[in-house]
Amino acid sequence: MWITGKRALITGAAVGTGRAIAERLVAEGAEVVLVDIDASAGSRVAAAIGSSARFEPVDMRDDLAVAAVLKCAPDILVNNAGGGPDLRPCFPEASAARWTASLELNLRAPMLATQLVLEPMRRVGGGAVVNVGSTAGLGHSPHVSPEYSAAKAGLIRFTSTLAGLRESHGVRVNCVVPDWVATERGLAEQAALPPPQRGPALVPLETLTDAVIRFVEDETLAGRVMLLDRGKPPELLPSP
Repeated sequence: MWITGKRALITGAAVGTGRAIAERLVAEGAEVVLVDIDASAGSRVAAAIGSSARFEPVDMRDDLAVAAVLKCAPDILVNNAGGGPDLRPCFPEASAARWTASLELNLRAPMLATQLVLEPMRRVGGGAVVNVGSTAGLGHSPHVSPEYSAAKAGLIRFTSTLAGLRESHGVRVNCVVPDWVATERGLAEQAALPPPQRGPALVPLETLTDAVIRFVEDETLAGRVMLLDRGKPPELLPSP
């Protein structure tokens, strides 16, 4: 897909990875709609990016609000919004309402957003959806937030089941799966750890945005997952 002139919608775009993805898409020639629950931060980011960006305050767990913002009919959807293990307490200490909210934000919301863009994208000849997962959704080891890791595992598997949408709708759904990313917050958290616990350098933001751009542009890729591990080159995992 040629990005110049396309409309992209990025969820969770007020900070960190979402902001970086939005800025990169604008640099590639897209018009972007930034979506986030934080109205103040989102408005500041949109103003900083410039006339190619506008901000819409949306709680991605609100079905009506999600449906309303997606009426802009994006050519590119990046499902980046999410919340992780810092949202304590986690399962099993968390209430059912609390861990359900995590599942809704990290899995149900991107599923709903993807469903809502399929027909509008089909009508205009196709589009691209990029889901942002996490290495918390891979493997079999314990995790501090079972609900977060389960949701991200579901998002990865959800993506891989949708390869056929390229043929039926002209819509390619793919997923980037980063380890700890070098956002401002991530770098501060790593620096606060004792040196023996810091591990490899965090995944550069440019590596993440490169992966998103590749999934948008490369029309041969559908239902694919790209692993972005710390200290390693990006790895396009084998198709199922």
